[in-house]
Amino acid sequence: MYQLTLDMYQSAALGAVVLAVGILLLKRSSLLRRICIPSAVVGGLLFSVVMLFLYKGDILEITFDETLKDITMRVFFCSIGFMASMTMLRRGGRVLAVLFVMMIFLVVMQNTIGVSVASLFGLDPKYGLAMGSISLSGGHGTAAAYGEILVKDYGLIGGDVVAIASATFGLAISSLIGAPLGRRLIEKKGLNSEEGDDIFPLTAEKHIDSTHFLWALILIMVSLGLGTLVNSLFQEMNVVLPQYLGSMIVAVVVRNVADLLGYQTPEKEIDILGWLCLCLFLSMALMSMKLWQLEDLALTMIVTLLIQTLALAVFAYILVFRVTGKNYESAMLSSGVMGFGMGAIPNAVANLQALMDRFGPSHMAYFIVPVVGGVFLDLMNVGILAVLFNIL
Repeated sequence: MYQLTLDMYQSAALGAVVLAVGILLLKRSSLLRRICIPSAVVGGLLFSVVMLFLYKGDILEITFDETLKDITMRVFFCSIGFMASMTMLRRGGRVLAVLFVMMIFLVVMQNTIGVSVASLFGLDPKYGLAMGSISLSGGHGTAAAYGEILVKDYGLIGGDVVAIASATFGLAISSLIGAPLGRRLIEKKGLNSEEGDDIFPLTAEKHIDSTHFLWALILIMVSLGLGTLVNSLFQEMNVVLPQYLGSMIVAVVVRNVADLLGYQTPEKEIDILGWLCLCLFLSMALMSMKLWQLEDLALTMIVTLLIQTLALAVFAYILVFRVTGKNYESAMLSSGVMGFGMGAIPNAVANLQALMDRFGPSHMAYFIVPVVGGVFLDLMNVGILAVLFNIL
């Protein structure tokens, strides 16, 4: 078998090509667009499947340099930290506070199921975390990041592949179930949209200029640098945390200090930079997956993910609906939780949009779902996983 080793620039270039292929395929496939699979996932998975056949044919194996992949991962999670404004929590009121607590329950539930099934099959319980909140609540970005930790720090063979594969399954199933679940609640309970609800107006698109982008880059770079000091502090305390967490913590502090002092952070520009880095990071992470390492874990993954799907559906349909008020907005929130609980924010928003097109507007849910699923769930997930990694 021919062994090909790519340097940092070559690996990034191939990652960009893989991303471009995914964009083109997504543009031509209405099915892929409808279930909201990211272009990086499409291109990365396709490339990894090709590499699987080349490896099995004893033809070629590629080794990638992961320097830029690590940098883009840190930038993405740093951008998530800048979105965590406490003012958003106050705007959401009681419903947002209730969902905050429910998301803690969700992360614990998913990891309990994952660890239990993995242990039942005689596997390292950390495989259960890869099939739990790492991939399901976390999505592809978190799955790829923690996949690296599982393999490099804990020697879990195929841990990265399991996490990415589980995230991909969740991405597809959350779109297939989320909107029908919300529709069932609305029709069964006879719920209606409350017209004229402008308490949570949709966020207007802000103008983007080069100066704002420059400040966004400055804030991210400073947070990345200071984040290494935070990481060192945790290491001295013998606490195992993902390397990106330090910069994420710094970003949260900077954002909220700026809010208190009356300074406006370039939120839109930071979000765009984070999204760009996420796309490249995902394509590079997915294209380097070694799918042949999944052979011995297939049955465990199938059983675990089926149980996870059923548990989340019951959680969203019964628990989330009841604790958020049992009204139209509650049904929309249940659909959104199904979207980001096993998929990502684009899935959740797509579920809401499909329901609103048919049953009417839901401004509160449209505001709360991205805040809970895109910011606070990620922060809680990282914190709970940090505790579990130090226990298991």
